[in-house]
Amino acid sequence: MSEELNLSERRCEACTPETPPLEGEELQKYHEELNAGWELVDDHHLTKTYSFKNFRDSLDFTVGVGEMSEEEGHHAEILLEWGKVKLTVYTHAIDALSESDFVWAAKAEKIYHEKFGES
Repeated sequence: MSEELNLSERRCEACTPETPPLEGEELQKYHEELNAGWELVDDHHLTKTYSFKNFRDSLDFTVGVGEMSEEEGHHAEILLEWGKVKLTVYTHAIDALSESDFVWAAKAEKIYHEKFGES
């Protein structure tokens, strides 16, 4: 784990089927570093639901996360509803979590905080 940069300042890196998944203590350390209300589900994926006051804010957040995903070359599931957006992320190439998933989640968190305040 790169200690010199916060997760949101790192870049997502492409994974291959040979990329080792995060497990055990290493996985827990990344989850603690993310520390933003993200749920670690079955040590397999991260999920978080953000609440908004209207559909426009939900849509704006979704667009921001989508643009970030394209820039990072790392994509996740985004469920857009009136007043909320649910994000779910894991690395499909390994069917598990990698560092890039935590980087992606931290970047999504940063987008939310910069535009909408605290979650």
